[in-house]
Amino acid sequence: QVQLVESGGGLVQPGGSLRLACTASGSISSLNDMGWFRQAPGKQRELVAIITSGGSTNYYADSVKGRFTISRDNAKNTVYLQMNRLKPEDTAVYTCSADISSDTSTINRYWGQGTQVTVSS
Repeated sequence: QVQLVESGGGLVQPGGSLRLACTASGSISSLNDMGWFRQAPGKQRELVAIITSGGSTNYYADSVKGRFTISRDNAKNTVYLQMNRLKPEDTAVYTCSADISSDTSTINRYWGQGTQVTVSS
C-alpha cells in the first residue's frame, strides 16, 4: 500500500508565498517522476510542474514559470512546490502525484488527497 499526503496549503494575500510538501509512504521500491496538479472551481485539472527522480528534467506550466519551483528530497520521499508572487488566479486545490514501483516491477501512478490554496486580499 502506498499513500501520498500533502501539506502547506492555506490562505495568503496576493504577492505572498507558500510552500507545499507531499510525502510518500508505504511499500516503495522506487520513487520515480513526481508532480503537482491543480484544479480551480468549475475548471479542469491542469498540470503545474513535474520533476524527475534525479531532478535533471523539470516541467512548468507557462502560467507559473518564474514564480513556482519544484524540488524533491529522495531520502524523505518528499516533493515540494515553492510558490512565490502568488496571484488570485492561483487559487485551487493542489494535488501531488508520484510514479512508484512497489512490491513488483510494475510502476503505478498515485495521487494525494489535495490541499487548498486560496489567494485573496
